[in-house]
Amino acid sequence: MLGEWNGRSFSLRELHRFANGGVRAAGSLYWDILGIWQQIQTGLRKHHATCKQIPAGIGVDAWGVDFGLLDRFGRLVGNPVHYRDARTDGMPKQVFNMVPERAWFAETGVQTMPINTLFQLFSMVRAQDPALDSTKTLLMIPDLCAYLLCGEKKVEWSEASTTQMYSARRGDWARDLLDAVHLPIDILPAVTQPGTLLSPLRAEVLEECGFAQPFPAIAVASHDTASAVAAIPNMDDHSVFLSSGTWSLMGVEAAEPDTSDTALRMGFTNEGGAGGANLLLKNMTGLWIVQECLRYWSGEAYSYSWTDLIAAAETATPFRSLINPDAPEFQAPCDMPRAIGNYCMATGQHAPRSVGEIARCAFESLSLNYRSVLDALRTLTQRELNTIRVAGGGGRNAMLCQMTADACRCEVVSGPVEASTLGNVMLQAVATGHLANVREGRTAIAESQECSRFSPRRSADLDEAYARFRLLQELKSAAAVS
Repeated sequence: MLGEWNGRSFSLRELHRFANGGVRAAGSLYWDILGIWQQIQTGLRKHHATCKQIPAGIGVDAWGVDFGLLDRFGRLVGNPVHYRDARTDGMPKQVFNMVPERAWFAETGVQTMPINTLFQLFSMVRAQDPALDSTKTLLMIPDLCAYLLCGEKKVEWSEASTTQMYSARRGDWARDLLDAVHLPIDILPAVTQPGTLLSPLRAEVLEECGFAQPFPAIAVASHDTASAVAAIPNMDDHSVFLSSGTWSLMGVEAAEPDTSDTALRMGFTNEGGAGGANLLLKNMTGLWIVQECLRYWSGEAYSYSWTDLIAAAETATPFRSLINPDAPEFQAPCDMPRAIGNYCMATGQHAPRSVGEIARCAFESLSLNYRSVLDALRTLTQRELNTIRVAGGGGRNAMLCQMTADACRCEVVSGPVEASTLGNVMLQAVATGHLANVREGRTAIAESQECSRFSPRRSADLDEAYARFRLLQELKSAAAVS
């Protein structure tokens, strides 16, 4: 994406878009990092071919928790493993047998999820993975891309905060805890802040992509959630952000991390944001469930679009079937329509079969999950939270936005859709001196984007549906009642 700044507002232009997903091989699930790198270079070549000006900078944001390994010569040690790979099964329990979960949360403030970097790295140590014998440096995925661009081996703060290995209290890697579970601390590089100028692009990258003059890589808020939240206008003490995509991340901006027993019990996490903000949030399964349904249906005679899906959902009976999106049944790639049907049968509900029934079940369940997290946020923060600000691709789904407003009984403001990109280029503008700070950048983004508003509608069925949903949340999985 090309972000342009005219002195008052930003505009975005798509240069190159490509599919990105896991690649299964020999029983493991990987990321094709060299394929991603090739696509980044294609995007740069398209910029050179269509734009006269040399970029002021380039920044990479991406998902959290996953990493790549480099040897002492700076060469990749294998393909990065996908967070949905099964290698972390059972790892949290083993780690917490050595160091209690409470100690990890007090130090890192991070919600326990098996996908976290901590458990991925621990699984490699436990398996005596020979890749670690050759490893000199661990880099998170966006930082690995920045390294391929410019050669710097650093991890950006917002990305480090997703690992469950970084001390929110000390502002450094949680070395004592990591040493206690025998993780290789020496492979962890220095941590840099969002909005930091890195080195110019490598000479060979510039030459390969056609640029005659150098320009810098920039460490933005490289965790895509942090970039997305940075781009949300009008965030205040009464606002909740909802980053809606494959994952749903819902929370508030706070001055300090909350590492209390209450936050731990409620399953909240603390992540780094732009401008020094702490993001107190909860990770939930998001549109992944619907994406997997679309992937499954794409192999049939008719390939469904999002528009088809939403139109079909609108004709289905409301609240007939519900799922807990965070149940284990829905976390791995699978025949998702079948998984939804099996879950509903196991919990004594109508098993949705049509495309519309399945889509409506997924959307309504997401909106009710948002309500449960909003209730928990109000309890945890003691704030009057009355506006949900949706950023990311889920904001395009007007049906889901309206369902969220109805379920949560508060106003929903949707936009910007390309939030992580806008936050990325805004932080580049701060790093290069075009903007003074994040606050000024948010004002500029407000000038750049139109947002949609959804007011809550009353429904007699909502409270009953929410009570049913809460019962589903109390089950670990549908297998418990099947």
